[in-house]
Amino acid sequence: MADSKRDYYEVLGVSKSASDDELKKAYRQMAKKYHPDLNPGDAAAEAKFKEVNEAYAVLSDSQKRAQYDRFGHQAVDGSGGFGGGGGGYYSAQDIDLGDIFSSFFGGGFGSSSRQRNGPQKGSSLKYGMTLTFMEAAFGCERDITITKEDLCTSCKGSGAQPGTTPETCPTCKGAGRVQQQTQTLFGMTMVTKSCPNCNGRGTVIRTPCTACSGKGRRKIKKTLHVKVPAGVDTGDLFPIRGEGEPGTNGGGYGDLYVEFRVSPHDVFKRNGVNTSCDVPITMTQAALGGEIELPTIDGNVKYTVKEGTQPGDTYTINGRGIPNKTNPSIRGTHTVRFVVEVPTRLSDSQKAKLKEFESTLSEKNYVKRNGFFQKIKNAFK
Repeated sequence: MADSKRDYYEVLGVSKSASDDELKKAYRQMAKKYHPDLNPGDAAAEAKFKEVNEAYAVLSDSQKRAQYDRFGHQAVDGSGGFGGGGGGYYSAQDIDLGDIFSSFFGGGFGSSSRQRNGPQKGSSLKYGMTLTFMEAAFGCERDITITKEDLCTSCKGSGAQPGTTPETCPTCKGAGRVQQQTQTLFGMTMVTKSCPNCNGRGTVIRTPCTACSGKGRRKIKKTLHVKVPAGVDTGDLFPIRGEGEPGTNGGGYGDLYVEFRVSPHDVFKRNGVNTSCDVPITMTQAALGGEIELPTIDGNVKYTVKEGTQPGDTYTINGRGIPNKTNPSIRGTHTVRFVVEVPTRLSDSQKAKLKEFESTLSEKNYVKRNGFFQKIKNAFK
């Protein structure tokens, strides 16, 4: 088992000479990235999270770190170290890591003796919502239906048949944890693990609730009314507090995170709070100028095209972009890029008139063309 494990320093992405502060910083970054509440249902992320916790539990303890640096994994796992008499192995779930990640996700560092059967907050959930471009820009209201675990209404989450109550576990006396003494390379060591009789709950159920088969929970469907704020974008998470799954041993509910995906628009593009679009104009409009209407997400606005407008010229309108999520009264900009359309399917008469018109022009009428060919001449002098 030990040989198959990755090096703890590699797991945290630090060197063997890393300071305590460097270890703590690396751990917090990794723990946040793989935390189950932010990756609901992702087994790979959960496995990474456990691996990170296990690595930090060893490297943050100066004594264990010294033993690990000298003897490797065998000094700190069940193949000859702190766990499992007779060659057994205790996973990171079995060994009390003292809630070492609690300082990042709320609260201070917990004591390693903290009982695992104390109140634990429930799992958070994620719901994907697809919005149109305009719904995301200006906000909207949606009803969503989620499927989740909730407390059994029959037994009120106890798991015991109504009229009965869970009993104190005779094995752990309600502690939810048991201790086992084992011989290691460094002498006798006391290992604390979850009680195998009650699975760490501290209680056992003699008469299970028939409605939930003693689980204390049932799958339900729940409809929620969601007010989507203006300005959200793809990947944004909107938290709905307390709408996740229930906790254990009196712990509170987790949260529901609505993750948005914004569909593309046929006309407008978005970059943060700024919008843009291409507007085609005719050769005549580009050459002579003229009044046109420019599309914005609020509707069309009048604009006078400047005489001599070139393909790719832009015009920016302040305050016509996406509302800011934290302050909707502040909005981004809207930029229009002019695309000069060359006419096609010309008649013979039209072609003749264009040729006649072209013959009246001189080099001074084509500033960019003139400059381009002058650069070529200079390059080959």
